[in-house]
Amino acid sequence: MKRTLIVICLLVGLSVAHQASAQCSICTKTAQQLGHKPAKGLNSGIIYLMIAPLAIIGFVGYRWFKGGGAEPGHDQMN
Repeated sequence: MKRTLIVICLLVGLSVAHQASAQCSICTKTAQQLGHKPAKGLNSGIIYLMIAPLAIIGFVGYRWFKGGGAEPGHDQMN
């Protein structure tokens, strides 16, 4: 069940990312002055640069999720 939910979330996220606009208002205004093709390239570059931090966060979250629970020999404080 978890695996199915993860796959569905991943597919939805990838389908939405194709249509995402990652520009702030200042970048949008600058890109409009450059023209359509450079604006599209600027937006693709912003999304490309966003991948590395999200991958790191995802990896840390995955390791945290998989390593959850108390370690043997350690008491929980409750």
